[in-house]
Amino acid sequence: MKTMQHLVLAIGLAPAFLAAPAFAASDAPFLAEAMKGDNSEVALGALAQKRGATAQTRQFGTMLVHDHGAHRIKLARLDRAMGLRPTTDLSDEGAQARTMLLGLHGAAFDAAFKHHMIEDHRQDIAKYETEAHAAGSAQVRRMAQDTLPTLHKHLDAANAL
Repeated sequence: MKTMQHLVLAIGLAPAFLAAPAFAASDAPFLAEAMKGDNSEVALGALAQKRGATAQTRQFGTMLVHDHGAHRIKLARLDRAMGLRPTTDLSDEGAQARTMLLGLHGAAFDAAFKHHMIEDHRQDIAKYETEAHAAGSAQVRRMAQDTLPTLHKHLDAANAL
């Protein structure tokens, strides 16, 4: 009798499971890369907060930590909804930039940081614009669209350093 009750309960819940958001296979690589990118921006922002020679560089670092930290939380939710485990890894480019920046101080740090942030955010904008119009899931397209204004704000701020 209990088995029959469980079966009836499971059948009754089936529409709720079917209504869960559908993700495309192409979403996983983008989300993994985006998470690594956010991790890198947070790490580099924290480094700029400590090593930036100017208040403007340190403030930009604070903005990166705040904005990309908040974005990481959104990405982690999407990852979990897809059954993926959010990563704490940096992107290859982020890890290389961090290593390079660790060897610099003062104006040299600020100049290299600015250059990296401009190039990195240009690349990020291109990737997010592509994803915003990709054939992936609506949830990931919407997240990409919603993220673009922040990435443009960061690029403008990096250009102003």
